[in-house]
Amino acid sequence: MKKPSNLSRLLDYAGGHRYLTYASWVLSAASALLALIPYWYIWRLMGEVLAAAPDFSRARGLAHNGWMAVLFAVLAVLVYIAALMCSHMGAFRIASSLRIEAMRHIVTLPLGAAEQFGSGRLRKIVNESSAATETYLAHQLPDRAGAIATPIGLLVLLLVFDWRLGLLSLAPVALGFLIMMAMTGPRMQQKMKEYQDALDDMSNEAVEYVRGIPVVKTFGQTIFSFKKFKDSIDRYKVWVIAYTKQLRLPMMCYTAAINGVFAFLTAGALVLTRNGVTSQFLLNLIFYIIITPVISVTLTRIMFQSENAMIVDDALQRIDSVLSLAPLPEPARPREPRDGSVELSDVCFRYGGGPEVLRHVTLSIPAGTTAAFVGPSGGGKTTLAQLIARFFDPQSGVIRIGGVDARDIAKETLMNTVSFVFQDSRLIKASILDNVRLGRPEATREEVLAALRSAQCGDILEKLPQGVDTVIGARGVYLSGGEQQRIAIARVMLKNTPVIILDEATAFADPDNEARVQAAFARLAEGKTVLMIAHRLSTVAHVDQIFVVEEGRIAEHGSYDQLLARDGLFRRLWDNYQTSTQWKVAKEG
Repeated sequence: MKKPSNLSRLLDYAGGHRYLTYASWVLSAASALLALIPYWYIWRLMGEVLAAAPDFSRARGLAHNGWMAVLFAVLAVLVYIAALMCSHMGAFRIASSLRIEAMRHIVTLPLGAAEQFGSGRLRKIVNESSAATETYLAHQLPDRAGAIATPIGLLVLLLVFDWRLGLLSLAPVALGFLIMMAMTGPRMQQKMKEYQDALDDMSNEAVEYVRGIPVVKTFGQTIFSFKKFKDSIDRYKVWVIAYTKQLRLPMMCYTAAINGVFAFLTAGALVLTRNGVTSQFLLNLIFYIIITPVISVTLTRIMFQSENAMIVDDALQRIDSVLSLAPLPEPARPREPRDGSVELSDVCFRYGGGPEVLRHVTLSIPAGTTAAFVGPSGGGKTTLAQLIARFFDPQSGVIRIGGVDARDIAKETLMNTVSFVFQDSRLIKASILDNVRLGRPEATREEVLAALRSAQCGDILEKLPQGVDTVIGARGVYLSGGEQQRIAIARVMLKNTPVIILDEATAFADPDNEARVQAAFARLAEGKTVLMIAHRLSTVAHVDQIFVVEEGRIAEHGSYDQLLARDGLFRRLWDNYQTSTQWKVAKEG
């Protein structure tokens, strides 16, 4: 099956507005042809001047020809403005449709897939790639229609007045066109992709460098940290210089060809006037000298349009890289979980083609109980929690929630069954009311305030200028890590799901905030199945069962007292934790 062209794909997104795009092409071509008519009136004006010389009072039609030239020039501009209005309306619709489709697809992806792709990269693709198509459709395509119509009109003008001079004018055009085609072939398309990749690499390194400036300056590592950023700049510089040198000769030949029309006309005129010069020939020669710059402008426009077409091709490939991500499979016959229990049976998982992160994990957490995942960093605790929330599907094994395979639960039902409090709480730039209401959009103001009180957020609201209506991130209003966690807990309380997953939710809390967060947890856990990922082992002393995760396996599990009595991995972790809490910063005397 033949792959549809980029233009065909873009027009599919236009819907009923595709006719505006078509209209813009017709109007732009009409404008280009209208813009040539003033040259004909100028030719008539010059002919009348030459015929009347030296008695210019006999030239009666100068004013008429001059005003007609102005009229058609103005008319060409107005028609071109109408073409741009049509093209912009169509381009805006296509760009918005592209963004909507991309965002709709992103919403269907597993939560973990979007995180792996990178929020910054997703934003860049959705915004900048669709913007590239907008520029192409709004400006380049109408200009292309005009650039195609202009040579046709020029061909008629050049051959009607004096076919010999017309052919001389077209010779360098043909040469320039051949050189341009050689420059803008498949190799140029590959180079354009390399250029965009080099820009992306340099942009990413710049962002990382700027983000790390406080840490870099604190530890005096400015030169070393800048090296990675500078290396990306150097790679870009080497690529640009090599590419420029590669195009130097063809660009010189192209520029010489399209600007060599005067040389061809001069040489031809000398040959054609060996037996004398007539006033008609002189008139035609002057006319050709005036109109031939239009040829070089038109060819240059076509060349840049070829480059922009490659940019659009690269933009669509980047959008396709998002649209090609497999969405989360939806069950044909959804089932409802009967309670908040969680079971894993022989679950194995790996990211992409990497090594196994979880190996044959089997565990059971009864409804209404609290379980904790502890263990060395990198052991797979967070991955285990993310699989339960269906950020990903395991390669083998089964995850059951309420006795039902998670893959057989509809996405909306699963989201209403499992809530996740992240280690780094996700708050949007909106009011606290709107942030909490994300948990249940239909909740009343009173229900939101009740959830905030239950999450120990009273002190936060008291210090903010507009209380619950204060916009986070606006006018210098920011919350500490522990305060953000309590807002996130209020959101989960409002949602009121039977299963709650807490990913090291006290990691960024100071002692006062940690006490408040723990109190909020206690209210949150009432009657719920709670899964905690914990590094502070003091927070797991009162849970119903603890799973010790090491190298993707459940090394041991049991209650706090049972695991301490076994003198295994948990005991060693606990002893190390107790030692770390007793560390003091001593003053050397």
